[in-house]
Amino acid sequence: MTNAAMAAPAEAPPINLYNLVWVAGLLILMVVVIRLDNVWALNFMHVMAGVLWTGIDLFMGFVLGPILKVSPLETRRAIITRLTPKTLFLMPTLSTITGTTGWFHAKQLGFLDLQYPQFWWVVAALVIIGILTVQGIGYLLPTNLRVYFELRKPQPDGAKIGRLMSGFFYVVAFQGCMQIAIIVIMAKFVTGV
Repeated sequence: MTNAAMAAPAEAPPINLYNLVWVAGLLILMVVVIRLDNVWALNFMHVMAGVLWTGIDLFMGFVLGPILKVSPLETRRAIITRLTPKTLFLMPTLSTITGTTGWFHAKQLGFLDLQYPQFWWVVAALVIIGILTVQGIGYLLPTNLRVYFELRKPQPDGAKIGRLMSGFFYVVAFQGCMQIAIIVIMAKFVTGV
């Protein structure tokens, strides 16, 4: 291993729990916007969080993921140990805001009162957001953390990282496909169900 790779754990930023302050601030802002029941404000918050969440997911799944998959350990180590502390707080916050504001906005616009077969669009959106949430919080987040902590060690266990990452890239790619599907559904809502 090179000297640069050996130095990576010392240079890699730790997980900064101060980030919970801005997470709390955004969640409080979300609650305020929901309580205001303003169509524009709720739509803005839902769209902005959704665009950021979807854009980052698609970039990570279809651009960064395939690059990292074939990159040397030193490169993956440098990127993951710097990326994980940022995305650890960002992605769950964006997904929470997107899904929660989406529910209240759908209620506000009367989408929850649609009759079948139009209501199937709402069901599809709920199923996809459920899949994205369960995979994101139940699999991707814990796997990212386990890999992050392993890569911060002076001598990371490559075999362990390989086992952890064996299905990771496929799940990330599936997340990207689900994000595209939710964009199709949102476009249907915007143009009329």
